[in-house]
Amino acid sequence: MTEEEKINQEEMAVDDSPIDDGTVSSESAAEDGSVLGDSVAEEETAAAEEKDPLEAALEEIEQLKTQMLYKTAEFDNYRKRTLKEKAELILNGGEKAVSAILPIIDDMERAIDNGSKTDDPAVLREGMELIYQKFMKALEGLGVKKIDTEDADFNTDMHEAVAMVPGMGDDKKGKVIDCLQTGYQLNDKVIRHAKVAVGQ
Repeated sequence: MTEEEKINQEEMAVDDSPIDDGTVSSESAAEDGSVLGDSVAEEETAAAEEKDPLEAALEEIEQLKTQMLYKTAEFDNYRKRTLKEKAELILNGGEKAVSAILPIIDDMERAIDNGSKTDDPAVLREGMELIYQKFMKALEGLGVKKIDTEDADFNTDMHEAVAMVPGMGDDKKGKVIDCLQTGYQLNDKVIRHAKVAVGQ
């Protein structure tokens, strides 16, 4: 092969190789464009998500104001309802007790009417005892009970000493000798102390 043929082949090889002239193919340009577009969209989304701190604080203040108004109104309604219920309890608190006593009043009225029809005191006494027993049962149903004083040790929480009885012996010292007025408890709370005489 002559020198001239070799030079021609080298020139042809150089012409076939791709020339990098700084231009980008359409495919690579499209890829670069989509990447750039995605990054711009992400930046805009991030900017939208990041609110102005002042604006966020103002929104939070408005929410707290609304919550406070709701809570204030709710508490005011609760207070009014409680006052109303308390007033009703004061006015009608004795309704249960009165309802329990009404049948006994009916019995007493019948006993008074029948008392004029008989001269037998035993019949009147029996009727009074029945009414008394019914009344005590009604009181027990309301939580009222007598304070026990028979052979009981003197207790200042339940008893009130109105007399001291000397010379009763050592076994009666500090004990209730006699009950002058019965005491009562309501649900374990003393509502009237028993007036008693105590051995000295």
